[in-house]
Amino acid sequence: MNHINTLTGDCMFYTKDHKSGFLFDHGPFHWLDQKRKRLLDKSWAKLFREEILPNLPVNKLAPFYNAGKGAPTKELHAMLGTTVLQQMHNLTDEETVSHYAFNIQWHYALNITDDADAYLSLKTLWNMRRLLTENNLHTALFDTITDTLARAFSVDTSLQRLDSVHIFSNMRHLGRIGLFVRTIKKFLINLKRHHRELFDTLDKERTDRYLSKKDESVFSMVKPSESVKTLAGVGDDLFFLVEQFKEHTAIASMSSYALLVRLLKEQCVVDTGTISIKPNKDVPSDSLQNPSDPDATYDGHKGQGYQTQLMETYSPDEGQLSLITHVAVEPAHNSDASALMPAVVDAEKRGLIPQEILADSLYGSDDNCEKAQEHGVSVVSPVMGAKSTKALSLTDFVVSDTLTVLACPEGICPLFTKQKKNRYRAAFDPADCSACPKKDECPVRQGKRGSYLRYDEKTLRIARRRAKEKTAEFREKYRFRSGIEGTISSTDRKTGMKHLRVRGLKAVSFCAVLKAAAVNILRAAAFQQAAVA
Repeated sequence: MNHINTLTGDCMFYTKDHKSGFLFDHGPFHWLDQKRKRLLDKSWAKLFREEILPNLPVNKLAPFYNAGKGAPTKELHAMLGTTVLQQMHNLTDEETVSHYAFNIQWHYALNITDDADAYLSLKTLWNMRRLLTENNLHTALFDTITDTLARAFSVDTSLQRLDSVHIFSNMRHLGRIGLFVRTIKKFLINLKRHHRELFDTLDKERTDRYLSKKDESVFSMVKPSESVKTLAGVGDDLFFLVEQFKEHTAIASMSSYALLVRLLKEQCVVDTGTISIKPNKDVPSDSLQNPSDPDATYDGHKGQGYQTQLMETYSPDEGQLSLITHVAVEPAHNSDASALMPAVVDAEKRGLIPQEILADSLYGSDDNCEKAQEHGVSVVSPVMGAKSTKALSLTDFVVSDTLTVLACPEGICPLFTKQKKNRYRAAFDPADCSACPKKDECPVRQGKRGSYLRYDEKTLRIARRRAKEKTAEFREKYRFRSGIEGTISSTDRKTGMKHLRVRGLKAVSFCAVLKAAAVNILRAAAFQQAAVA
């Protein structure tokens, strides 16, 4: 093997050339019997070793190592690969260290050929994960893995589908009383630890309510009839603490104090020194859900946590490899309507842009469809909103290429048509409209001087989309959208994506993005073996 050592940081930047072959065919794993070699060749490990490992973006790590200092790093291709394998198999840190040390399949996939390299400490794993997370390098890892597989398997990206999945981080779901109590307790613990002299100035009865296990347990036994009174009490304590320390610069800079201020603003109304608790309906969906995970927000349908946007390729005949091409993690309260264009732009930047995207109605707003069309992407999605109860619609009228009405469904021509910017008006003879057998089903409305059909470009586009939804062609095409539900379910079963061991947007994003990359590897390995069989 050709080793490349470059002095670039507090540690020596150490990688191996994984693209060079061995002088002899048996290589360092010659001691494996033929049966176990065949198992390796049929598993994800062979694909990982040959296609993924040599192309991992270790160059992205170079800026974080300065020249001339420290001992060599662990082999960085193997380190990046380990972060992916941990998410692939949904392992704890301790389990990951054990697999790195003893799992032959991992050694083969990561090209660990020396027993001296087959050890990884927990601290090294934590440091690598922190480096990737803090610098958003896990997205580069996903992009590299996905782009490599797309090229290797000549994946057709013209047809794709998009949907979101709700994710729960490792936090407890709290009610409003629990949220107030936990946030106040977190602040008091930090205040006592770092500013004991100020903590001692507080009334002991007030602090014991939150720090004494015996007194705190009372909050968990509140009767429903007493919840309003209890909530008002903890609200008063919250307001007192915010006011008490707002002039102390050192306290005001504490993150736990900032959570107090946030909670007060989101959950309470302060009026001339008195405090009242907001009704549930007035609390914003991006409000604090748990002080242990300040980034988590609330979705009215799915609850507290985060959501991940996934876009994948598909083929009607299922004769090609399907890959997840885009993954993005965001707070739970974000609307799916704002996720379409970032997915399109990301795929376009990496050369994986689709010609057609299947998505549900939230993604398919008229504005999104128009913006996507500017990138050459057609969005196939049902139209949001209630459908008209009228039997006739704008699409039943004869409309010219310039969007002016030429005739009504009964073949009657308008007296005149007018256009002002993107708004249009067609005037019909009231006598004709009064005698029309379909007048009760028609969108034409009686005005002071005649019968008018008023519309704009957006209304016409939406009417045409609604008409297209009724066709067999649309139903045949749109039925493939449901396939991404299976992808979400499969991803969760294989990697545990929906329930993560971490908290915070960055950590959740790290895990979810690498789990999506792992799914692509497993899919590619299965597709490869099916082709061989």
